[in-house]
Amino acid sequence: MFAAEYAPAARPFRRSKRARVALDAPAEQSGMSRTLCKVVDLSVHGCRLLTFSSMDSNQPIWLNLPGLGMIAAVVVWADDLVAGCVFQAPLSNESFDALVSRHGLTH
Repeated sequence: MFAAEYAPAARPFRRSKRARVALDAPAEQSGMSRTLCKVVDLSVHGCRLLTFSSMDSNQPIWLNLPGLGMIAAVVVWADDLVAGCVFQAPLSNESFDALVSRHGLTH
């Protein structure tokens, strides 16, 4: 029998908690038309989007979040029709909690 020590991989550091959500949010890229996105993962610092058209990394966008209006963000990574972005200014804890309360997924 073979015995080996196992050490789980360290999870990346996150600045804030994340919540699984499902909310439609139109986005506008500079010089491009508006595209519909679905926010599927949200934190006060950013979100993960499912997009219906490709986005470019390092591209500034305006994301229209329900009840908050247009939020400035930058796409930090994009892969096919999924993208991650960081907000230019963090959401308030109250705004984050309200979005998760209305659009959060429990499982």
